[in-house]
Amino acid sequence: MLNSGDTASLLAVLVEERSLESHLSAFAMAFKRHQHFKACYCLTLLLEDRRLLKQTQRLVAFYILFELYRGEQSSINPFMSVLIDAASNEAADKMERAFLQILLQSLNSNNKELSMKSASEFISTFDPSVHKFLSAEALKSRYAGNLPPEPRISSFKKASISNIIPDPDIPLGFALDSTEHAVPGGVTQLGAGNRGAAAAELVQSSSLNGLEPPWVRPAPPRLPPQQGEMIWLIPDTQHELMWDYGMCADTSRDAAIRDLINRALKGPLAPAQQKKVLMELEADPKLVYHCGLTSRRLPELVENNSVIAVEVLLKLMNSNQIIDYFKMLVNMDISLHSMEVVNRLTTAVDLPTEFVHMYVSNCISSCENIKDKCLQNRLVRLVCVFLQSLIRNKTINVQDLFIEVQAFCINFSQIREAATLFRLLKTLEC
Repeated sequence: MLNSGDTASLLAVLVEERSLESHLSAFAMAFKRHQHFKACYCLTLLLEDRRLLKQTQRLVAFYILFELYRGEQSSINPFMSVLIDAASNEAADKMERAFLQILLQSLNSNNKELSMKSASEFISTFDPSVHKFLSAEALKSRYAGNLPPEPRISSFKKASISNIIPDPDIPLGFALDSTEHAVPGGVTQLGAGNRGAAAAELVQSSSLNGLEPPWVRPAPPRLPPQQGEMIWLIPDTQHELMWDYGMCADTSRDAAIRDLINRALKGPLAPAQQKKVLMELEADPKLVYHCGLTSRRLPELVENNSVIAVEVLLKLMNSNQIIDYFKMLVNMDISLHSMEVVNRLTTAVDLPTEFVHMYVSNCISSCENIKDKCLQNRLVRLVCVFLQSLIRNKTINVQDLFIEVQAFCINFSQIREAATLFRLLKTLEC
């Protein structure tokens, strides 16, 4: 559609009184070639309701629609069907029909006499008695032979009513205001203060082709619910409210445990604090998931508070996160505290065999890789005591690690604990 400025220019072309040829020239100067179709389409919208334009303005609009596409074939002219329908409308004004039929008859020859006249001159000199009107069939057979078939109009469009309400206090058509600008009259929403916007609104509203009756139809029935459908998809279901009993609950205990666990990661807790953590975890095992301990920080807790680490791991034993904690325990540096944690876990629950074997292998390799002899001898003694405890408690199957443990004992045979472990292996072998 045209904007408000272009709409005002289009109305100015229709209002000024001059020859029909001058109107066409003014139209060509106001609109570029790529705007011709949109401007002509707006003219057809204004022509649909006879109350919107004066009689002279209607003739100018028809002349522009005809002459602008004169060089085109009838099948290519997008507005030829509009001209033929208006020329064959017996209910229309005879002068207007005669004007259109004269235009159509001059399709193959330029009618200079008509183009030099103004619309007012044509109206004043028109004599209906000397004009021979062609029937609708004759016009369509002569000029609409190559036109595409008319689109099928629904019964709803045929029953539509106009959406333009005339104002009885304003004369029909377009008049000139005091500033000599085109002002559309006869429609309530138009006025001199907002000429361009009102005219554009008029063209936009006219494009709706009237107000159609509503298409009232019953809603389709609901299909019966299937067996596997979700229950909440059925609108008639009576839903029950699910109350969150944990809402507004006292979270001070969780905050206290998180604070104590955070301290336990940094250093040993006092006996009273350690006892409080163990009691709270025993009273509510789910606190372990809210205490703020992640698998990455497990080595810190093992080194500073091994008793709490054992209790935390026991509470996490049935969760999916226990694998991550086991991995951190296996890969951390071997120490007395870590071996104490593993030993207590083996006596409390059945640990995965792969985890125990991997931890034992890590202990042996750590002993072999230490360069400091003093630290090496101390760690060897700890590992030997740890392995003896595992063997006596039947936590591990010695046959699975027999070769590796035997080689470890032979490698450190000068240490008494290694010799004792070697003799224990020999007794089991027998």
